[in-house]
Amino acid sequence: MFDPERFVKEETEKLRQKLDGKALIACSGGVDSGVAAVIAKNAIGKDLIAVHVDTGFMRKGESGNVRKSLEKAGLGLKFINAKDDFFRVLKGATEPEKKRKIIGEMFIRIFERIAKEEGIRYLIQGTIAPDWIESGGGERDTIKSHHNVGGLPEDIGLEIVEPLRDIYKDEVRKVARFLGVDAMEKQPFPGPGLAVRVVGEVDEEKVDIVREANAIMEEEIEKASLDEKITKPWQYFATLLPAKTVGVHGDVRNYGYVIALRSVESIDGMSAAYSKIPHEILDRISIRITNTLGKKVNRVVYDITNKPPGTIEFE
Repeated sequence: MFDPERFVKEETEKLRQKLDGKALIACSGGVDSGVAAVIAKNAIGKDLIAVHVDTGFMRKGESGNVRKSLEKAGLGLKFINAKDDFFRVLKGATEPEKKRKIIGEMFIRIFERIAKEEGIRYLIQGTIAPDWIESGGGERDTIKSHHNVGGLPEDIGLEIVEPLRDIYKDEVRKVARFLGVDAMEKQPFPGPGLAVRVVGEVDEEKVDIVREANAIMEEEIEKASLDEKITKPWQYFATLLPAKTVGVHGDVRNYGYVIALRSVESIDGMSAAYSKIPHEILDRISIRITNTLGKKVNRVVYDITNKPPGTIEFE
């Protein structure tokens, strides 16, 4: 049986033995990087520098919340606004694996630059078991290249350290509860962010659309959960599909994007079943999205695919 207290003690000691200088930790604001950050801070204290990169693909208000959370945890923080860089390198990229690799490399180049300035040798990541399992290698097929594993470039000027590498999301949450990490119950959010919730090529307009739709989806699901109309799902979000359809806005023909809603129940993310969300809640989400986004979105659909055969994210 998994013992979070023993895990923390063992991994803290391993980091003390391994890290003989300053280390950088990539903090997205999720539970994985949050847990890794606390363990690393316990191991090396002020020699740990937390870095949050605003890629332009974060959820509504996310980067501000991450900043507050990391400051509350007493971590020295570097906040990098790299929005323009990420949109630039992704221009023209449509294939999911290519997008993930481009994003993974850009993260590494930013971390390398900071590491050079600060004299840092180590990069700590919140990689967990599903990340490297799904990224393939050996006899494993590549389901999707997680940006922090299969998306890494071959030439890296940092030594990667992954204290959570062999545990799963449910176990990470147990560790988070033991450590009192703020993000302990936060739903999973992909490292590439909203870039993989825009199916196909990304641009600022599409990302802005899916960011707003995603915020509405989250607000309505969380409200329904608080009102005890549903049990809060494991993960729930909106995705923008790479096609437009004909609709009606007022009495005028409209040609707008399609938003797909996704909500799943899972334990560790390796398999999942779609959530049976009541139609009244889906109806309210759909109406809010189409009213808020006006002519930009004229159709909302709900994904009823399990994993397998689908993955949780569309890309």
